[in-house]
Amino acid sequence: MTQNTNPKARLLLVEDDEFMQAILEEILAANYQIDIRPDGLSAMAFLQSGNIPDLVISDLNTPNMNGLELIQQLKISDFFRTLPIMILSGEESSDKRIRCLDAGADDFVIKPFNPAELEARIKMVLRRAGKNIS
Repeated sequence: MTQNTNPKARLLLVEDDEFMQAILEEILAANYQIDIRPDGLSAMAFLQSGNIPDLVISDLNTPNMNGLELIQQLKISDFFRTLPIMILSGEESSDKRIRCLDAGADDFVIKPFNPAELEARIKMVLRRAGKNIS
């Protein structure tokens, strides 16, 4: 029997809704190590404390610092600039998607989402970022 020697990819979920936190954790915990923060401000503090995920998945509308502001903060940082980020949002506005992608988001997924599609998109972003995933 072959053992998977690759550690699980680490995801930072930035989501203020506890129900959505639980759904995302249920969907993703089998294949990924999950850290959850309720907003962009606490996510930045988490990152600045040396916790570096393989991918940040952020809701667009969180208090204190929203997803777009989080993208902007990550992309101006020399240290976090290359950290992949995916935005989740219930807003279907093309303008919001374009603004996030132009700011540096690697993907934008609209809620409600198909769990299998979300996982496929996560794997795609991780592959593009050169992360070794199984």
